[in-house]
Amino acid sequence: MRSLIRLSIIALVLAAPGAFAAEAYRLETWAEGLEQPWSIAFLPRGGALVTELPGRLRQVDASGAVGDPLGNVPAVYFAGQGGLFDVVLHPGFAENRLVYLSYAEGGPRDNGTAIARGRLGAASLEEVEVIFRNFTRKDTPMHYGGRMAFLPDGTLLLTTGEGFDYRESAQDRVSGLGKVIRIRDDGGPPADNPFPGAPRVFSYGHRNPQGLAVTAGGSVWLHEHGPRGGDELNRIERGANYGWPAVTHGIDYSGAMISPYTSLEGMAPPVHVWTPSIAPSGLAIYDGDLFPAWQGDLFVGALVDREVRRLVLSGGQVVSEEPLFSELDARVRDVRTGPDGALYLLVPNRVVRVVPGAR
Repeated sequence: MRSLIRLSIIALVLAAPGAFAAEAYRLETWAEGLEQPWSIAFLPRGGALVTELPGRLRQVDASGAVGDPLGNVPAVYFAGQGGLFDVVLHPGFAENRLVYLSYAEGGPRDNGTAIARGRLGAASLEEVEVIFRNFTRKDTPMHYGGRMAFLPDGTLLLTTGEGFDYRESAQDRVSGLGKVIRIRDDGGPPADNPFPGAPRVFSYGHRNPQGLAVTAGGSVWLHEHGPRGGDELNRIERGANYGWPAVTHGIDYSGAMISPYTSLEGMAPPVHVWTPSIAPSGLAIYDGDLFPAWQGDLFVGALVDREVRRLVLSGGQVVSEEPLFSELDARVRDVRTGPDGALYLLVPNRVVRVVPGAR
């Protein structure tokens, strides 16, 4: 009932004139000629690294020129939803040049989400090592999760999906499926994770999380795909159970009921729910200077609606939602705030930059 009330309030806010402080923007292509770009990480001296799902990592210079694929990238399992996923820089990148990649590895009968790290060289990654392989294997090329983010304490978060056919594993704390994993920067388990019997598990009960962002103060926001309906935005807390599949606002793709419950005691409720599904992908907390009215807002790619959703927060709750950039008419895979204060959107063959200006 509380979720229905929240959705009704948001609908009223969306309908109200002047619900948003309008920001005039212009969309411009920053980098093009990419194939299924999945993630972007900005380099401290300008430019960025961009992953392509088929398994390539490219460096883009400050002007947007796309370089040749970098060497020594780990082989990926490019099938179904699998491939090369996220790229993040170590917090000490300026000194150590460490780059982290998440990806699907293995083959049709034995695959999972992995993390490799290496030092960025002129034309390749150097000293590459795999620091994490999902310890629970699966035989489906689906639901890998694959988003990463560093916490202020220097530990690394990774989202994992439940493999589609293994949704009950999300409730098994010992399984590596349907989890937020927390590891040290070398892949080892931190001593203060919540479950001694599952030393790398930070939270559980997730379906397929593909949006992850951390505020400067350490708050962790995550969104995940629901089935038919029931996409969720969650605020992640240490040791919490987020319910899937025991509770859900969605139904099976066949139309069958997955669970009669949308809430249960001991399971963290979502902050926000999308029904029908928007297929959320990519998540950014806007902290730039170019768009003052967007400060602190969340930006979520909506694959189904081929747009971006801006979520305005107050007191840790979503108080309004605004669809943006539908004129792109493209599936937005990732959303990031750039060091220049622009918003960057990854669409199937290019990177688009959002800057102030007339629409």
